[in-house]
Formats: sequence, structure tokens, C-alpha cells
Amino acid sequence: MGLHPDRLLPIEPEARDVARRLFSGVEMLPILSPHGHTEPSWYAENGRFPDPAALFVVPDHYIFRMLFSQGVPLEALGVPRTDGGAVETDGRRIWRLFAEHYHLFRGAPSRLWFEHSLQTVFGIEERLTADNADALYDRIAEALGRDDMRPRALYERFRIEAIATTDSALDDLRHHDAVRASGWRGRVLPTYRPDAVVDPERPGFQDALARFFELTGETETWAGYLAGHRTRRAYFKARGATATDHGHPSARTADLPAADCERLFEAVRSGRSNPAENELFRAQMLTEMARMSREDGLVMQIHPGSVRNHNAPLFARFGFDKGADIPSRTDYVEALRPLLAAVGNDPSVTVIVFTLDETSYSRELAPLAGHYPALRLGPAWWFFDSPEGMRRFRETTTETAGFYNTVGFNDDTRAFLSIPARHDMARRVDCAFLARLVCDGRLDEDEAHEVAHDLAYRLAKNAYRL
Repeated sequence: MGLHPDRLLPIEPEARDVARRLFSGVEMLPILSPHGHTEPSWYAENGRFPDPAALFVVPDHYIFRMLFSQGVPLEALGVPRTDGGAVETDGRRIWRLFAEHYHLFRGAPSRLWFEHSLQTVFGIEERLTADNADALYDRIAEALGRDDMRPRALYERFRIEAIATTDSALDDLRHHDAVRASGWRGRVLPTYRPDAVVDPERPGFQDALARFFELTGETETWAGYLAGHRTRRAYFKARGATATDHGHPSARTADLPAADCERLFEAVRSGRSNPAENELFRAQMLTEMARMSREDGLVMQIHPGSVRNHNAPLFARFGFDKGADIPSRTDYVEALRPLLAAVGNDPSVTVIVFTLDETSYSRELAPLAGHYPALRLGPAWWFFDSPEGMRRFRETTTETAGFYNTVGFNDDTRAFLSIPARHDMARRVDCAFLARLVCDGRLDEDEAHEVAHDLAYRLAKNAYRL
């Protein structure tokens, strides 16, 4: 098998030569991972990963959603059930099942990530098959027993400069405290994700809200609620946080008079709110969070446009983040107007907007980011964290927003070993795009080298204040 040295670079000889030169200048740059979902306990405890299946299959919804789509039950893949029901616990059997269905990943970015990890981390250049599944399992399992395969050693081996986790507003951040107290020099930063206490339609919202007031010691009023967020944001910031993250169903924002906010909050707090009021409350809170970002300097990330847990029976059995989140049409021009009226002209504020609706890039998001000083475009994300998705992102945004109203790349992953693979992919795709601009006579090569460096490193460092 082996990774092709020119994968994802242009096939035209002149453009490929330029892309090779550009990539050689960014290939070994440090990795900044300012948005992701790895577990902070990995870095705090620095324990060994248990087995190949637990490392590659069980936690990765990119892997098991594809297998589920072809009729493989999540129970057979070891994905835990919310009711504690029986699931497969034999890592070797899970790995064999993955190997038997590996052909499903042909052409998918997850195959490139997986094979990059096999080769660069474990020295394996064979393609996974049913015939070699046991042999590869044994090689990986043996390697996982070494100290140089523990999370902190891999962090250093991957040249990670800083990595952010995503943490509930209710999290005590004890694992982050443990990392900081350990003396290890790795930078593991929390990110404030308040969805559990902002979205009234989220399961367990009322209990989470009660816990929120208990943690903050504030009164159960609109003013106390906002004060509680300021308190929690300060708690996160004191532990290294540079950003917040908001995964709302839509990008809608609002800016209501104080009296209306108080009435809306009371309806939400008491559990009497209807769907329209729930959406309005989420919209108001995005604007409130943007104002708080102006106060405390935390970068604001908005991740709208996902219909979460579309497969209701699957959600009932397995809970959140099991591959059943589906993109939906998303409006930004009118939806973001109230928030941008409040903070959009303030260059000290950074609001990074992601999308799962590619049709909005050239029509809405690039023109907005190409105008408002506070607005930046997040990279191609989730379903579009792929070679074609990244190319389309550059093609549809660069002419209007340029490169410098974007924030480089973030990997948004739970799969630790895929982090360098994803950054490698993004750097190759960007170098390929830049090489074509050079060959088209639209960019000098010295400029392309500078842009490639900025896309791979500097834009993320500046945007996320790292």
C-alpha cells in the first residue's frame, strides 16, 4: 500500500512541482488544534490506549456511521448503550468486523486519515483486509504497550503546540487542572461550550440549569443567569481557555429589550416555553455571548446547521454524537444581523462561523466575512473536512473574503491519531490550490509560500489568540 508522496497535489506537472515546493515549506510546521473533542483525561492521566479497536473504531463516528449505514449494529462495534445494555467488548472481534468492511471507505477521507496513522505512527504500509486483520491488530496492540505511545509522548511526536478540548459549562475542569499541576509543558486548553444550559430543547436542560445556578451561586433570574455565564467563562479563562463554542440548530441571533429577555428566561427556566420561544432564547444567547466576548476577549465559535440526532431510535439507545447528525439549509444574512449590529464592527471581537450548508459560502458567508471586522470563516468542517470539501471552500470564499478573513484549519476530532493526518491533508489541499494560482499567474510563488505558512499555522494562532 504505502502513502503516495504526491497525494492530493495537482496532476499537472508544472502545478505539481510548485505544490511540492510549497508543501515542503509547511509539512513540518507545528500543529495548532484550537477546536477538537479529544478527552482531557488522556493528557492528565497519560495512560495507555487499551487496544486498536478502542483507539480507531469505538470512539470515531466517522468510522461507525459508515458501517452502520451498511447494516452493522453499533452494539457489534462496542459503542456503549445509554441503558448499559450488552455490547461487544472483545476488541479483536470489533477490529475484524471493521476489516471485513474496510472496502466501504474507498474514496472517503477517513480512509486517508486511518492509513496515514497506520504508516506514520505504526510503520504499517499494508492495506487492512480480513486476511491480515489479526496480524495488524497484534502489531498495533504491541506498540500501544510502549511508553512512547502514551498521549503525552504522541502529543510531542505529532509536534502539537497547543490543543483545545470542548467542555461543558458545568465541567469542573479537574483534568485540565491536573495537566497544569503536573509540570508537563504540553498546552491543553479548555473551551467553554454552554449548550447544555442554553438550549431548552436539550435533554436534561432543567437539571443542568439547576446545577449551573448551584455552581455559580447566582439568583435564578435573567440577570443572575448572565452573571453566572460570566463567572463560568472566567473560570475557564483562568485555566487557559481562549474560545467559546456554540452548537445551535440555526444561526439565528436576536437582541431583545431587557424586559422581554426577563419574560423569555422565566418561560424557559420554568419549563413552560414553546419551540418558538426556545429558538428565540438560543438566538438571544448568541448575541449575549458575543457581548461577553467583547468583555473578556474569548473568541466565539458558532457551529450551526446540524439537525442533531436525526435517527431517534438510535439516539434513544446510544445518546449523542453517534453519526446521526445531518446538515440542513442555514440562513446567515438575516440570522446574524442582530449579532453583527451589536459587535460586528468591533475589530477587537472575533466571531468564527462554521457551516454545514456549502451553498451559503459564496452567497452569504464570504461576503459577510469580507465586510465585518469581527467576523471570520471557520474551515470546511465535519462532512466537508475532506479534500473536495476543502477545495470547494477555497474556491467559493477566496475571491470575496480572501485568505485572511479565514482562520486556517482545525481538525475537530475525537480520534487523537488522526490529528496529524487531518492537518497533513489540509496543508496538501491548500498547497495544491495555491500552486494553481501561481501557475495561472495570479500569485507569485514567494507570496504563495507566505500564504501556505499562514493557512497552516499563523492564522489559527492569531484568530484563537494562542
